[in-house]
Amino acid sequence: MPETFVDLGTVSVPSGVQVLGMAGWIDSWRELGQPLSERARTAASSGGGHLREWLCEAVAVPAADDRPLRVRASTSPSPFDEEPTIATLEISLGLPSPGTADRSLPVRLGDLPVDRCGMVIGDAAGLDAWTGMNNEPADGLADVTYWGRYEDDAHAQFGGERIAQHGVDGPHGWLDLPLAEAAARAAELTAWRDRLHGKGLMVSIDQHTDFYRFRRAGWHHPLHIGAIEVGGCQMLGIEWDQGDHSMRHRGGRDAGQVYPVTLGPDEAREMVMRWTIPPDDFDDE
Repeated sequence: MPETFVDLGTVSVPSGVQVLGMAGWIDSWRELGQPLSERARTAASSGGGHLREWLCEAVAVPAADDRPLRVRASTSPSPFDEEPTIATLEISLGLPSPGTADRSLPVRLGDLPVDRCGMVIGDAAGLDAWTGMNNEPADGLADVTYWGRYEDDAHAQFGGERIAQHGVDGPHGWLDLPLAEAAARAAELTAWRDRLHGKGLMVSIDQHTDFYRFRRAGWHHPLHIGAIEVGGCQMLGIEWDQGDHSMRHRGGRDAGQVYPVTLGPDEAREMVMRWTIPPDDFDDE
């Protein structure tokens, strides 16, 4: 039975080099010496390849630099909650297939683990500007959220809007606060909790790094897909469901949980990069 694909959005690749990488480590490439864009350009110049250093992993391929490139996926049910999860991620490259017999079959470029922090698809040069979870936000803003046993009591005392997310009500909190105000509100909530309850309320302050922005952009998508602009380029991020990750992908490469990335033609004879994650076998228990 053929796979059914759904559109996830588009990316722009003005440098001509497209990357699929582990979102939790994008900003670490430059700390390891050579920037991601230089490593990716070298891999793409030979048709594409796998990049790995320390905990950082990505696959880089050549792509058209003059048009939006489509990203789509097929899905399979998660063993965690039977909600749909990505089975095959297909990223258009906007380049014609070479058309020779030996290039008509998929070429394996390597494999990638599923990053608990999510995956990102985007322009290699644009990703050099990526701000990770420990970086400062470019806009100077942050979100404050709170949830837990005493959430209703906290809401009666401090207010805050309900921040809905796909399939759940979501926490209470405030979006787009200046950093100083966000820190003050989080401190006030924490002091109230400690004074009256000691525990039973979780408080989070999330600065608007690129890492956080892509997660926030995917709040209302059933597959947790978020589109953001980084370094002047449109990118897509995928936040993995934590329950599904723990049941299927926990341990990553060290546990052998890696999945093949291939390069080949689509039905229109244009090149696509595919990342294939086999569906879980519910009867395997």
